[in-house]
Amino acid sequence: MLRKVLTAAAFAATVSVSVQASAFQPLESDPKELVFGIISTESSQNLKRQWDPFLEDMQASLGMPVKAFFAPDYAGIIEAQRFGKVHVAWYGNKSAMEAVDRAGAEIFVRQTKVDGSEGYYSHVITHVSNPVNDLAGMFAECGKGKSYGNGDPNSTSGFLVPSFYVWAQNNMDPKDCFKTVRSANHEANLMAAANKQVDYANNNSEQLVRTQMNAPDAANQVKAIWTSPLIPADPIAYRKDLSVELKNSIQGFFLSYGRIGTPEQVAHAKEVLAGMSDGQGPFRASDDTQLYPIRELELFKNRIKIVNDERLEAADKAAKLAEIDAQLAKLKVLASGF
Repeated sequence: MLRKVLTAAAFAATVSVSVQASAFQPLESDPKELVFGIISTESSQNLKRQWDPFLEDMQASLGMPVKAFFAPDYAGIIEAQRFGKVHVAWYGNKSAMEAVDRAGAEIFVRQTKVDGSEGYYSHVITHVSNPVNDLAGMFAECGKGKSYGNGDPNSTSGFLVPSFYVWAQNNMDPKDCFKTVRSANHEANLMAAANKQVDYANNNSEQLVRTQMNAPDAANQVKAIWTSPLIPADPIAYRKDLSVELKNSIQGFFLSYGRIGTPEQVAHAKEVLAGMSDGQGPFRASDDTQLYPIRELELFKNRIKIVNDERLEAADKAAKLAEIDAQLAKLKVLASGF
């Protein structure tokens, strides 16, 4: 555990971030009401239905009011946490990275699935009637007036992962391939593909399963033509300047939920978790080191972009690449645990 704490601290000190740590607004004291931020993977109505029972149990356990906070995009949750309007938040890994770097956030647990697995997949989807079944077929349609549904810029599965594996590794940009590129959440992109409002769209395995449960007719109208490597399970992060006592109480609730209590309480908690996303299991302890693979992915994506940027002078390109390579080397050492 000490090694993990040291590596997390070392990373913050050695790998540059977009905004200084002091950019977040410190809390004067613990809040009287805890505000829980929920990223916009789908409509707030659907998310509220999934999370409300959990937050009600959290409120009862902590003995203080707990209120959900929704925003139209991921950045809204990050900024709300940055300015102390959100104290705890559910993120994807990419948005958690931004929150840790800019909003004074600290990861303390991560989600699991009902079957105990930890992770999910990014997909590129299209309508089932489309004869294209792989990326090569999609790329062959570049310049033919097709449309593409991208994800939120702070989404891991909706943006970062496909940006690297689908586009950067193939030295391509969706804006150069498609006539129209729009950004939306997972639910909206899936429905757009199902209704032929976009030809291709980013999505993930969680949304496909959830739509199959709630709107099977729509789910049956799409197919995946690309699947990513496994993405680490989503983290939960609280403000790092909450008191130790409150942070311990919050983490204690998450780790005990669905594990500790009377048989009736455990069964209730597991039922609540199973109704979230594509079916969640009990949370597991985590920390900021969970983000190392995501940081590496972001750096590699940026490196490929610089390599392919013909507008850069040779000296500028070499300097930028050297900076990224230095960060990658530091990250490799930190991820190894020394």
